[in-house]
Amino acid sequence: MRTTARTKRVKTAALAGLLITAGAGTAYAYWTATGTGNGSAAAAGMQTVAVDALVAGDNPKNALYPGGSADVVLRLTNPNPYAVQVYRVTGTGPAVADAAHSGCTTTGVTFTGPAAPISPAPSVAANSSALVTLPGAAAMDTTSLAACQGATFNLPVTVEVRK
Repeated sequence: MRTTARTKRVKTAALAGLLITAGAGTAYAYWTATGTGNGSAAAAGMQTVAVDALVAGDNPKNALYPGGSADVVLRLTNPNPYAVQVYRVTGTGPAVADAAHSGCTTTGVTFTGPAAPISPAPSVAANSSALVTLPGAAAMDTTSLAACQGATFNLPVTVEVRK
């Protein structure tokens, strides 16, 4: 018996139709055979975690000097009813000396945040505050003016946290 090209096409089309139908039946059985249950999902907004300036007792353990680096201490306040983890800290502007050091116009101070994701990620408990120390994150180059001696620097940062 000779098989013609037309017969091959008919058999191929029939086989393809059978496979598609079998696949659809398998998919249908999978989706309907998984059972029933209750569940819910909600997209609630996370409240802003605040980054505060240093306060009494939050002093870093090392001082910043020309040609050196120092730790940066952040006080994070989490108003959320769940803990958050610090994912990333990035600088958002130039360092500014405190008001008592108005002659410190060239600070030479830079901020370099740790690589994201921060590991291990610092955690801030629900409805609380925590100090986060970033070792060596502030540096002062030798262009810093003598008027900057003894200054406290405001380093604007953005902190990304995740639930």
